[in-house]
Amino acid sequence: MAVRKPPTERQRRLGAELRKMREHAGLSLTDAAALHGTDRTTVSNVESGRFGVSPDRVRVWSANYSCRDGAYIDALAQIARERRSPSTEWWDEYRHSLVATVLDLAELEHHASSLRMAQITHMPGLLQHEDYARAVFQEAVPTLTPDDFERKLAFRGRRRCVLDRPEAPECTFIIHETALCMRFGGAAVMRRQLDYLLEQSERLNVRVHVLPFAAGGFPAAASSTLYACGPVEQLDTVQTDTPVGSVFLHAQTHLANYRAVLERMEERSLDPDASRRFVREVAQRL
Repeated sequence: MAVRKPPTERQRRLGAELRKMREHAGLSLTDAAALHGTDRTTVSNVESGRFGVSPDRVRVWSANYSCRDGAYIDALAQIARERRSPSTEWWDEYRHSLVATVLDLAELEHHASSLRMAQITHMPGLLQHEDYARAVFQEAVPTLTPDDFERKLAFRGRRRCVLDRPEAPECTFIIHETALCMRFGGAAVMRRQLDYLLEQSERLNVRVHVLPFAAGGFPAAASSTLYACGPVEQLDTVQTDTPVGSVFLHAQTHLANYRAVLERMEERSLDPDASRRFVREVAQRL
């Protein structure tokens, strides 16, 4: 028997959405199982992401829960379809060599309709020049083995392919002045990174906003945040880095709070044209 692959964050999200739908309908696991013609253990396993579910069953369960949001249901059915007919994506090559949260981040970026990212001390991963990324990984704790180092570097480079897709997501990057001034790898590497940042900022689907020191304080100053928009707002996801690894959030209160944080940061940032001028000025001082 083939080994069952553990669910991805995206697949766990499907189960979580079905659970929220059931709870919104005011049904217990036992009530839901009776409606679906199954047992409560099956419903629980689907909601936890341990078991997959077919697109047709997603639609039936949604109807049983009196959900009438067609776009939302279609998006959930698409996630179910991916699990039942999995295709091999580039990040699957790393499934046995990198932690699951790193793969989940690549999958999240791939499926997002748009991306908003805020970085304080590092350049956003999707906009990192290889030399800069190499310098960042050299500071990893614990120190990476040579094989792990090259593997992580290659993975970060391949993540950038999301910007080149025919239907690439609209990307907004908010970068604090701190990240422009921290010289990972020295002045020459940082100069190449800033030139690369300017080059990438000219993409039609990329907007870079610099948040200068002069803007003063701002919310979430100590964190790195990615807000990935799903096909419908209910399926938006926040990914944030912590000292113990990546955390994925999708409760509606969390999404609303992080939207507010990013909006306030963007309001205090320079517009894209002024941000490019600012980056050039920093580069000239190196």
